[in-house]
Amino acid sequence: MNTSPPSPARQLTRWSTYGLLLLLPTVVLSWIVVLSTERGGRCLMYGEHCSTVPGAVVWGFFWTAAGAGVLALAWPRTRWSYARFGAVLVQWGAQLTLGALILSGA
Repeated sequence: MNTSPPSPARQLTRWSTYGLLLLLPTVVLSWIVVLSTERGGRCLMYGEHCSTVPGAVVWGFFWTAAGAGVLALAWPRTRWSYARFGAVLVQWGAQLTLGALILSGA
């Protein structure tokens, strides 16, 4: 029975995969929370009190998170592991920022 901890390369793959799998649920749940508030409902129905965050910024963070996650998965596991680690950090940072930006419209 091998009880050794998983290698750092495998852990990076897991974190990147988790981030990619949680990207769409993060966006959808954040929008549900925003639209369930009175302010979100008024924005949806009447176009009043909408978020001041530009849509291009939200889309930019979405594509940054998705691109960094794919890059981290496609990166060779044995080469430049620090760059791969950086890609995973950028992925999660962009994803959490994206959720916060969407929620700031609530």
